[in-house]
Amino acid sequence: MKGEPVSILLVEDNIDHAHLVMRKFKLFKIANKITHLEDGEAALEYLARSKSEHRFPHLILLDLRLPKIDGLEVLREIKTNPDLMEIPVVILTTSDAETDIARAYHLHANSYLVKPVDFDKFTELMDLLGFYWICWNKNPFHA
Repeated sequence: MKGEPVSILLVEDNIDHAHLVMRKFKLFKIANKITHLEDGEAALEYLARSKSEHRFPHLILLDLRLPKIDGLEVLREIKTNPDLMEIPVVILTTSDAETDIARAYHLHANSYLVKPVDFDKFTELMDLLGFYWICWNKNPFHA
């Protein structure tokens, strides 16, 4: 990303999970800016402001079970908006229900990850996720 500050939008209502994600990403300098929002409505408002300012996040980490507007509806809004649809969206959730997985991919999620219950496995997942999406993956906004 050629020295450009890396920005992640984390939409997660579980504050403990959000703190762990943010701590791991900052510890390994995976992101310069992490914006944490706790509900789907706030996420859509944030993305509308991002659009008007032409400052899109490099990656969206999206939980499914959110207050106000659920994660699948947020995903639908992102992936049907021509200005936002190319932002990578990783579903990061506790749900391993086949219906949730199928619906997320049907709505064009870029990845679907189930949060491990085990703390060590969860932190390892955050390390791998960060390095893949931020360090190795190329996307059209920030190639």
